[in-house]
Amino acid sequence: MNYLRAMLLLVGLSLLVSGCSSVGEKEENAGRYSMKHDRYPSTPVDVSSVPDAVPRIEPKSRGGNKSPYRVLGQNYYVLGSASGYRERGVASWYGEKFHGHLTSNGETYDMYKMSAAHKTLPLPTFARITNLDNGRQVIVRVNDRGPFHDDRLIDLSYAAAARLDMLGHGTARVEVEAIDPASWGSGTVLAAAEQGSGAMHNAPAQSNGDMDATGRFLQVGAYSSNSTAQRVQNQLVAYANGAPVMVHEVERDGRQLYRVLIGPLEGSAAELISQVQAAGHPAPILIDYP
Repeated sequence: MNYLRAMLLLVGLSLLVSGCSSVGEKEENAGRYSMKHDRYPSTPVDVSSVPDAVPRIEPKSRGGNKSPYRVLGQNYYVLGSASGYRERGVASWYGEKFHGHLTSNGETYDMYKMSAAHKTLPLPTFARITNLDNGRQVIVRVNDRGPFHDDRLIDLSYAAAARLDMLGHGTARVEVEAIDPASWGSGTVLAAAEQGSGAMHNAPAQSNGDMDATGRFLQVGAYSSNSTAQRVQNQLVAYANGAPVMVHEVERDGRQLYRVLIGPLEGSAAELISQVQAAGHPAPILIDYP
């Protein structure tokens, strides 16, 4: 009988120790996030058709714009305005660990939407992100702070990173260009060019190179790097339905830009527009040249 009691006591003590150990582990990992490490979505989701953020005029968020603010012993100063902001650096992305949690401006992070985190841009800011390695572009709405690493410029949502084809590497060299919502929409949205009064938009630049062709063109993008423009050119040959794809050098505001153009075009450009967007270039415009 005494032996049986001793055995029961031993089992009880073992269960108690085990239970304390489990609780201890849970408390150690408890906090704002339920996951210790970030990861891909637990269930694969096709985000190829997730639309870009649509720039619109918004007031600054009540949260997330304090300046300066301090993180990990370092002060960060929020820009008074995003006007003219353009910078190159390394982008990373954040996913399921942060999904459903609050962003710095008090919104709920949705990794399946086109959003981003930046250390100093005002919240919110709309920005065009270009993957400098493959020319793909997305438009995001910056509504969060981070990434707080010296070698990182911007953190992208899972959907934005997938659209830029950077999930496999985890990071990518990008160019971040702030968009002015006040001047957005008059010709930048392709549907407007197809459905409007028929007016096309003249190229706001003077050519430094020779361009013999005239007519209507689809301008896929304008890049500060010739090598990036050429990569986009090579990518789009398969999507151009036989139309020429060219790189046209121009000068605007004292800067050299390299425009990727498809054309000259005849008839409706609706199908070509859809194919170019599917290739990762969300905001081309129709232009008349010269």
